[in-house]
Amino acid sequence: MAEPKKDDEFLDSVEEAEADTYAHMDAEIDPDMAEVDALRAERDELRDKFMRALADAENARKRSEKDRREAEQYGGSRLARDLLPVYDNLNRAVAAAEATESADNAALVEGVELTLRELLNVFHKHGIEVISPKVGDRFDPQLHQAMFEAPVPDTVAGDIIQVSAEGFMLYDRLLRPAQVGVSSTPAG
Repeated sequence: MAEPKKDDEFLDSVEEAEADTYAHMDAEIDPDMAEVDALRAERDELRDKFMRALADAENARKRSEKDRREAEQYGGSRLARDLLPVYDNLNRAVAAAEATESADNAALVEGVELTLRELLNVFHKHGIEVISPKVGDRFDPQLHQAMFEAPVPDTVAGDIIQVSAEGFMLYDRLLRPAQVGVSSTPAG
């Protein structure tokens, strides 16, 4: 342990000797050199500020581009949600007309079906897709809303036993979950 102290003392003495050797040079430094050094330091500081400002501007550009894309894709989601009851009512009208099958209403039924098809085309054009679960599918809480549970023979807990209303997705966002009834039949 004594030897490392000697090495430290030796290094300290070398540093002191170097400091003494170059001490007189500080007084000899040209004032122009000091000014050049100050200007270099200022340049480096300004370059750093510029690079940071450039990075901030690029980040702001990317954020605004993302916001613009989201507004373009999802800006109409309130309108889309407001149109979902229209789809439901047109669907109900077609189902009720099919149940009666009256020749007198054939033209009216055809008109409602065409209107429903056109509404679906507009939905598709704007990224709205229908979620249509079928009886027997597995319940998915990301896409379905359980309206009730009931024990139904020959089903497994978590199977869809009834579809009350279809759901809708706007691109990758859920507008409305499909409303379903779910089996609560215990396993075994």
